[in-house]
Amino acid sequence: MRQTATVGQGREAEVVSGENQELTPPVSAASDLASAYATLNLLLLNSDSTESFLEELAGVAARIIEPPASCGITVRRERRPVTVAASDSRAAAVDEAQYSAGEGPCLEALDTALTIDVPDLHEDRRWPTYRQKALEAGIRCTLSLPLMVDGQAVGAMTLYGYKTVGQFHEGERARAEAFAAQASTALNLMMQRIQQTELSNQLEQALASRTLIDQALGILIAQQRCSSAEAFDLLRRHSQNNNRKLRDVAADVIERASGRPPAPPPGFGRAPA
Repeated sequence: MRQTATVGQGREAEVVSGENQELTPPVSAASDLASAYATLNLLLLNSDSTESFLEELAGVAARIIEPPASCGITVRRERRPVTVAASDSRAAAVDEAQYSAGEGPCLEALDTALTIDVPDLHEDRRWPTYRQKALEAGIRCTLSLPLMVDGQAVGAMTLYGYKTVGQFHEGERARAEAFAAQASTALNLMMQRIQQTELSNQLEQALASRTLIDQALGILIAQQRCSSAEAFDLLRRHSQNNNRKLRDVAADVIERASGRPPAPPPGFGRAPA
């Protein structure tokens, strides 16, 4: 015989009578996570920077919890914690309260790479300075989850609950942890994509510089009746004496000889996105 049992905020899960064992997650929860995962994939495709990706991620994370929470995402820059994204101003303010106090659940999640669960902030006294500021802001409970890349916590995602203590019960925590794992994977892919783009840009800049220098060397060889080594030495000495980049000196040589600025070389061919 089967019956339904209420789980968390009015959600129902099917259980086996007498065994008290949940068979499947609530359909609405699975549907919400599937929608969140689809949104993550779209963000990964459309975001052109890590910051914009994380900004959108914070908004999605806040909505996977029922009732919705606030979300702040913390990373370290130059060894200092900063909020790179927040779903609202209250989350950003409570994040900042942790940084100024030098203590709090998001900092602990970032340092330990562990999920830090605070079911009732009134009862949890691990971080007294932060705790007082968070209570004044109306925080009742928090859940801080590390964002892992290559086995290291590169950030922490903190959910702030205002409605009731214990808002992030076992079912909600499992949903949040599943989403954080998926978000970590997406963040890893985003960082790899950006690194690859930066490498391509650096190679293109190197190609552009080399092209200008080669053209300038050809002009100097023809004008000065000298070898390529002597022409390069002329460029190098002029660059050093005038404290200018070698490519800028080369561009001047080309412009004087042709009467117009040098055209940029073609970039690397790229497949359509």
